[in-house]
Amino acid sequence: MLIHGGLAIAVPVVARMPVDLFIGWLFVVAGVIGLATILATYDVPAFRWILVTAALSIAAGMLLLSRPLESAASLTIVLVALFAAEGVCQIATSIAYRKVIAFSWRWMLASGIVDLAMAAIMIAFWPISAAWVLGSFVGVNLMTSGAAIVTAALAARSFAGLAAPVPAPARLT
Repeated sequence: MLIHGGLAIAVPVVARMPVDLFIGWLFVVAGVIGLATILATYDVPAFRWILVTAALSIAAGMLLLSRPLESAASLTIVLVALFAAEGVCQIATSIAYRKVIAFSWRWMLASGIVDLAMAAIMIAFWPISAAWVLGSFVGVNLMTSGAAIVTAALAARSFAGLAAPVPAPARLT
């Protein structure tokens, strides 16, 4: 994961295509599962809404799969909206709860500011940002996930060395 993340950050334009295809397949599979599930239980109160949602998921996935270069721009716009909304919410929450969570409210505030800054950077460099945002963000995610897994494995390994073996219970014959 660390190597793949580094490569995705180094060449984000190449990494955006697999990200787009993955999300497209995710929509298609989720839509097919939703469609199969709702058709098996047609007597639920929100049958029509769930049916429409499943069909839209399949359609969106097929669109992403059929036009991956164009859909990378659409996914970037969605990321801008997500980061902007999340940034505003985190900043508002951090200010509202600064007395309740005296230490960590600053981290929440910083996270909100970073989210807003990322959204602003994507908007400022639009449409060029569509070429590198998806690959870069996936690369960062892969690297941080890989580092977390390595750290957890090393911690578990050192913990296992400190633990005393537990004797097996005696057998009754």
